Amino acid sequence: MAKIIAIANQKGGVGKTTTAINLAASLAVLEKKVLVIDADAQANTTSGLGFDVKKVNPTIYECMVNSSIDPHSAILKCADIENLAVMPSHIDLVGAEVEIINMPNRDKILRNIVEQLRNEYDYILIDCCPSLGLITVNALVAADSVIIPVQCEYFALEGLGKLLNTIKIIQSNMHPKLEIEGFLLTMYDSRTLLSNQVLEEVKHHFQDMVFETLITRNVRLSEAPSYGKPAILYDAASKGAQNYLNLAKELLDRNEKKA
Repeated sequence: MAKIIAIANQKGGVGKTTTAINLAASLAVLEKKVLVIDADAQANTTSGLGFDVKKVNPTIYECMVNSSIDPHSAILKCADIENLAVMPSHIDLVGAEVEIINMPNRDKILRNIVEQLRNEYDYILIDCCPSLGLITVNALVAADSVIIPVQCEYFALEGLGKLLNTIKIIQSNMHPKLEIEGFLLTMYDSRTLLSNQVLEEVKHHFQDMVFETLITRNVRLSEAPSYGKPAILYDAASKGAQNYLNLAKELLDRNEKKA
């Protein structure tokens, strides 16, 4: 039975999609069966795994607005990594919030989809959009836990309070078992004082909830999506690919200790 992990932060550009793609690929390389759900209308996870966004159909959008669609029909297998699959997204997902607003149990629509798939994977990762809207709420309600990427920049902690408050509301009213899997420091540069200050501040506030693995700034990591590949396929020896492989190992180790 899969562990379902949402990757969320309402701030854009903090590494959510990069984390979704590369953590999923690393877990798959470590022989875990992984599904990535692209819950962002920008569909960068979909294209970053090599799929043409204009040609995918059905997508998560169709599954959310039409309960008669079998979610299995929206799953695409990644040709280059045997254990990795994706439920793609599309720009139409922008309109989904309006379309589902009056549906019964509107905050549990994605959860109902995911539960149909849970028994077929070891891990299901949900790449959330950069907002705290209804789609992100759906992702958090569907998830067992949430990874929060935190960029090593000046405004890193700004807005984290809103996200944590949203998580508390969901825990109180909709999903009491939702946990924070961990805070992930991204775009870390050990040469800069700022990166180290952010690292210390996040560790001070959240202590053991911060992943030991740091995702460093890496050119190969930035280049890989333009080739439709995770970094581990684009350049397995690169620092970025190794960072995410280490993160996958740390995640597996944490969950084995909890079991």
